[in-house]
Amino acid sequence: MKTLHLPMSLLLLLFVTACVTINVYFPAEAAVKAADRIILDVYGNVPDEQEGSGEQQPAEPTSFLQPSSVPVRIVSIALDWLVAPAHAAADLSINTPAIRQLTASMEARIRQLAPHYASGAIGMTSNGEIVLRDQKLVPLRERNNVKNLVALENRDRGALYAEMARANGHPEWEGEIRATFARRWVDNARAGWWYMDKSGNWKQK
Repeated sequence: MKTLHLPMSLLLLLFVTACVTINVYFPAEAAVKAADRIILDVYGNVPDEQEGSGEQQPAEPTSFLQPSSVPVRIVSIALDWLVAPAHAAADLSINTPAIRQLTASMEARIRQLAPHYASGAIGMTSNGEIVLRDQKLVPLRERNNVKNLVALENRDRGALYAEMARANGHPEWEGEIRATFARRWVDNARAGWWYMDKSGNWKQK
């Protein structure tokens, strides 16, 4: 019986193609764009006196692949061509009734939360939620209401991350969607608002 010998380059190409066909990777850039659309809609309802001196633009997403040589660029172009069908199929949709309802709820709530972001009473956590970081900055008569607002906001955010993953056919993406939003809430926040870094330290924008 004859043994069929295939060139190593052909075997490698077949292997890469098979991986691309089977594994639809998490579309990080599409997730950033989707998060920015929602977050800017929410932050757009911050009262004028909380907006600072100028309109903020979303920070540009950072690319982790920065080709520095011709061979690397060639490989990058080849990989882009190979994974294009998988990437196109994995773009994130945010146009569902549930997502629109959750976004509208957060848009309505931001006007009540904004003064407490500005005072430093409320801060953004590293897991895409918010917390009452210094209740002494909230008048005693308002504390229960602020705590309730924080709880409702976190409920809607959690539901949003899960719904985006579910609506796009990949419930397993919920954690990555949450992580993306956690970064973009901070990146698009107003100057002076507080956030928690990955080490658990509070910082001010």
